[in-house]
Amino acid sequence: MQIAVQQILQCPYQGFTKQIYLEGKVWELVAMLVDQEVQINQGCFQINTLKPSDIDRIYHVREIVLKHLDNPPSLIELARQVGLNDCTMKQGFKQVFGTTVFGYLHQCRMELAYKLLIERNMNVTEVARTVGYSSLPSFSNAFRKKFGVSPKSCQR
Repeated sequence: MQIAVQQILQCPYQGFTKQIYLEGKVWELVAMLVDQEVQINQGCFQINTLKPSDIDRIYHVREIVLKHLDNPPSLIELARQVGLNDCTMKQGFKQVFGTTVFGYLHQCRMELAYKLLIERNMNVTEVARTVGYSSLPSFSNAFRKKFGVSPKSCQR
């Protein structure tokens, strides 16, 4: 939910496009809240069992990932850097951010790629390299899967 709120606050669009984007994000938040309520009612919702110091370390993991989008450390290296075992780090990250470390990395890479493409200061190959893809077809496939359009079409 924090990611969706950040995306709302950093909306890159103007005018009617902004309105549509923000409405979509609000519906995304509503869906997450409804899902959370259903999980609570079914007894599936995990209560946060992490210590405050572990939560701080999980946030530090996120900072490291964001600083190294193009070449992030391995999960074991990340866990060592923040002083957690890899199992606690992976479970804690999922608990705090609602996704895996890799899922978060992928999401951030795609969002940065989209932003770079619509700014039109870089070509598709440069954007792919900037966000950590050495293979242009892999980047194009991941981008198309995330946004439903080719990276090239964002530059038109």
